[in-house]
Amino acid sequence: MSDAAELGAFLKARRAALDPADLGLPPGVTQRRVKGLRREELAQLAGISVDYYTRLEQGRAKNVSEAILGALARALRLDAGEESYLRNLAAPKRREKSAPQRVRPELQHLLDAVQTPAFVFGRYLDVLAWNALGGAVSFDFGRLEERSMPKLVFTDERAKQLHPEWDAVCRDVVANLRAERGKHPDDPHFARLAGELSVASERFRELWAEHAVQEKARGWKLIMNPVVGELRLRYETLRLPDDPDQGLVMYHAEPGSASERALGLLASWIAEAPLTRANFPSL
Repeated sequence: MSDAAELGAFLKARRAALDPADLGLPPGVTQRRVKGLRREELAQLAGISVDYYTRLEQGRAKNVSEAILGALARALRLDAGEESYLRNLAAPKRREKSAPQRVRPELQHLLDAVQTPAFVFGRYLDVLAWNALGGAVSFDFGRLEERSMPKLVFTDERAKQLHPEWDAVCRDVVANLRAERGKHPDDPHFARLAGELSVASERFRELWAEHAVQEKARGWKLIMNPVVGELRLRYETLRLPDDPDQGLVMYHAEPGSASERALGLLASWIAEAPLTRANFPSL
């Protein structure tokens, strides 16, 4: 899908997600045939002509001004991440080459030093580095040939056992992946990855069509660990200043909680029995 077509699809999806009642719009003389706002209603809210907005949704408008992008963001009630995605799609593009991402040795040393599950994610949400506790909490990444988190979540049956709130995880992964795609609209790997997942997973196809956008930042994750059972963990994502495409993600439990005690037990288990395929329980 071209950037113009992607921009149009995003606008259409966000327009459909709006509730006219929330915006104080009348229900109309006739029953609405589609969800959300009509094109003419959105155009009126943004202060642009219906014809021009129609061309935007159809991928026929070029060189969209900053003023119009701002007006659309306000009319669609986009959050900061969604507005950034909108502007990235509309900005002039230059072809870029995607080089393999490397994790600095010093960063791996930091991962190994912290006493909490930690990972480094790359541009495509693949796991580039992790510490022992991170591997024990999630998949045993050292034994995987491919460490693509989107592929693991949507195509590996163990993901549903590991994540009791699997559908919420799916939604987050898709929204995170689309946010990353928006930063690099000329990178063909995103299209290939989305194509592979669309063929492999019906749920991915459904969520990808919603055009939800969300930066990977912070939140909660419920994990059913095969060694210590339920873990309810908070995570924070820190972007690396020298490579914003890499994000350091650290998990931690609430002080004094059952999850904190369980993490302590898991750390002890790792120290006594290093992770191998033989001694790591199957999910």
